[in-house]
Amino acid sequence: MVDAHRTFVIVGGGLAGAKAAETLRAEGFTGRVILIGDERDHPYERPPLSKGYLAGSDERDSVFVHEPAWYAGADIELHLGQPAVQLDRAGRSVRLGDGTRIHYDKLLLATGAEPRRLDIPGTDLAGVHHLRRLAHAERLRGVLSVLGQENGHLVIAGAGWIGLEVAAAARAYGAEVTVVEPEPTPLHGVLGPELGALFADLHREHGVRFHFGARLTEITGTGGMVQSVRTDDGDEHPAHDVLAAIGAAPRTALAESAGLELAPGPGGGIAVDASLRTSDPDIHATGDAAAVAHPLLGDRLRVEHWANALNGGPAAARAMLGAQVSYDRVPYFFSDQYDLGMEYSGHAPPGSYDQVVCRGDVAKREFIAFWLRDNRVLAGLNANVWDVTGAVQDLIRSGAAVDPDALADPGVPLESLGAAGPA
Repeated sequence: MVDAHRTFVIVGGGLAGAKAAETLRAEGFTGRVILIGDERDHPYERPPLSKGYLAGSDERDSVFVHEPAWYAGADIELHLGQPAVQLDRAGRSVRLGDGTRIHYDKLLLATGAEPRRLDIPGTDLAGVHHLRRLAHAERLRGVLSVLGQENGHLVIAGAGWIGLEVAAAARAYGAEVTVVEPEPTPLHGVLGPELGALFADLHREHGVRFHFGARLTEITGTGGMVQSVRTDDGDEHPAHDVLAAIGAAPRTALAESAGLELAPGPGGGIAVDASLRTSDPDIHATGDAAAVAHPLLGDRLRVEHWANALNGGPAAARAMLGAQVSYDRVPYFFSDQYDLGMEYSGHAPPGSYDQVVCRGDVAKREFIAFWLRDNRVLAGLNANVWDVTGAVQDLIRSGAAVDPDALADPGVPLESLGAAGPA
């Protein structure tokens, strides 16, 4: 196909957008590739922002997807520091904040997500933080260092992955940490109470204080600086800084204003089919912003994790080029907290499973946990046990019924328990 006259535009300067641009060139596309990002930094990966870079073990340059010179070498046109503010589907163009209009033949929306904000008094005080962008991590890294030196207090609203990873980093710096969470355990919506309690114990052993069953109602301050936080059960906690880690919302404003179909429900997102195509056949969406009709799980799913951006960007690029794409990746993410490293595969929200089976030594935090429904594996988490992700995902893909006793027995190879489905 002669495509030198065609223009493919990618809105979103994160990992998904960068990998989509890379894939277009790798697949031989010779037309214009334009990447639009509202941050001035080149595309970067987000996991280091709450892991290695925040903890001080990784340098800033390590977070970038490509060297800056790579984009010119691959003939990728960059518009950085310029948000896309309007999508004209009839005219097939995107308008940037500076008024520039960019024509497209195919468009990819990789607009990502933005941190949810605390809607309480005191959020305008200095010392209230979010963690989503590289600039946030740079600022927070300095804050944690100072808190550690001065025995300062960090209060984290939310005991999800970001909240817990920042708590671990803050304790490594020596800061005092209190986590306020409305659920009865950390990670309650992902791991349920069975495994959530394990993470609570892990953090308590490292000096983190938890306040479960409560929400922040006010951040108090003096002289424009944070002084304490109050919760809806009447408690007050000292604080020099506060991190809002209460989740992220998909950035769908551009799609919504253009009349693209959105997914219903609190998770929201831009509705796409299994080929990552939106309700407009010339527009695809991927990454945190996309709610995919998942062919394996039989549900519409929006995933906010690194692996989804890493794999979804290339899949969308191939679909834009006309390839037959069925994006059926098993959801996957990883986390490192203190001396615990873990990987999670699958999707098992509360209410979807009827038992949790563990193999290995949970007390030593060297185990694999499985979430089952009708003896079929929905999800698996391996903690300080490695090289099992493929086998765990094969069990999920197969949909085969397994014997829970055999699943719990480390002497029974995981590979023997279910027939692998399509790759």
